Amino acid sequence: MLARRKRWPIACGAVWSLLFACMSFYWAGGGKLGVDTLGPEISRQAVLRDEAFILIVWITGAAKVAGALVLLALTIRWNSGLIRTALRFAVMIGGVFLFLYGLLNFAAVLLALVRMLSLPVDPYSAWWRLLFWEPFWMAGGLLYFVSGQTARARDG
Repeated sequence: MLARRKRWPIACGAVWSLLFACMSFYWAGGGKLGVDTLGPEISRQAVLRDEAFILIVWITGAAKVAGALVLLALTIRWNSGLIRTALRFAVMIGGVFLFLYGLLNFAAVLLALVRMLSLPVDPYSAWWRLLFWEPFWMAGGLLYFVSGQTARARDG
């Protein structure tokens, strides 16, 4: 088992994933609070209860729960080095993708806000995305990546 002091990124990453999943499940279930912070198109689809969109929101919630489970699997002492290595790499690669997703969205929204890029983003949701959503994605990516590195340090 990982030492307690090396578990904090895994625990924080799992909490991050589960909080994010709860948001998805809330919105998929019909909740409206905060959906306007995501942008006019997403808000419109949520209000209209577009079936394909709602299915995607349920699936993303499930994917976030799966991410938490993969993170927690890093705390198990697996007999197979292949499983440990596969989990570490999956978590680190996932972390890189989460971070880049947030970073690239941050750049795109910023460019849209200064009118260098044409995106359907209103100023209200643009500021929410710049100050909360995209940094939230990047923070999750860092937690995942550090979790994989922490698990690797334990195995090394």
